[in-house]
Amino acid sequence: MDARQLRYFLAVVDSGSVHRAAELLFVAQPSVSQALRTLERDLGSLLFHRTGRRLVLTAAGHALVAPARDVLRGLDLARATVEAVDGLLGGELVIASMPSQSVSPLTELIAAFTAANPLVRISVRAASTPADVGKMLTTGDAELGVVAASPTAAALPGLAALHLETQRFAVLARDESVLPAADPVRPADLAGAALIVGQQGTGMRRVADAVLRAAPGSRFAVEVEHREAVLPLVLAGVGVAVVSESWRSLANSAGAVVRALDCPDSLAVSLVSRPGRLSPAAAAFHDLAESG
Repeated sequence: MDARQLRYFLAVVDSGSVHRAAELLFVAQPSVSQALRTLERDLGSLLFHRTGRRLVLTAAGHALVAPARDVLRGLDLARATVEAVDGLLGGELVIASMPSQSVSPLTELIAAFTAANPLVRISVRAASTPADVGKMLTTGDAELGVVAASPTAAALPGLAALHLETQRFAVLARDESVLPAADPVRPADLAGAALIVGQQGTGMRRVADAVLRAAPGSRFAVEVEHREAVLPLVLAGVGVAVVSESWRSLANSAGAVVRALDCPDSLAVSLVSRPGRLSPAAAAFHDLAESG
């Protein structure tokens, strides 16, 4: 077997079909099919059950996925290490981040990193929950991840974590008249409020659920998966939003009113990575985050 065959195999696994894999790889479909047949012949095992146009992994195929990813990661790491002998003169670093934490602290970390390494391209991939970040690191879609979870939440299995900061929660509104005068705002003070909330499984939603229980007459006006829509909805007067403190600077600059929320909940923000050696770019980013 060779690296090309493994790359084609994983492309089919991740995309679900030979046709889609060929599109993603920018190669002809017969090239992918031939690579799979050759790989199966070399291994002496079928890797997929073929049912019409669908491909379903066999037991042997499932067993190959993790080692194949390890091989390709090792090759990518070797290439990046050689290229970095004379410094980080290029390459790409892929980071998976939850939406609120891409506002802060990731923005500040990227600014510091790119100032020191201007030729490294950074790609930030969106992930809604810590589990989504973990999956992207496990599959190799990202090398580093930024997650936020309850301080008592279990660590993501199989990943190393570096604590970055602890974030509290805040309330956003279009103007002062929408919120009580107190700062911090107690959940009970939001009685009758129309709330803009995030999706289930997020810290924002967990706190919003607590506000709903504590504030008589409050209601969920909008549930939004696209976190970037929260601030525009607030500024449009749709309702008030419960968000992490990472939004404070952006919301202030946009003209929103920001008040701290008086609640015991908080978010532990961490930079996560797979155990073992990181690429030079990822290692430099990790060192920067650790020194900060």
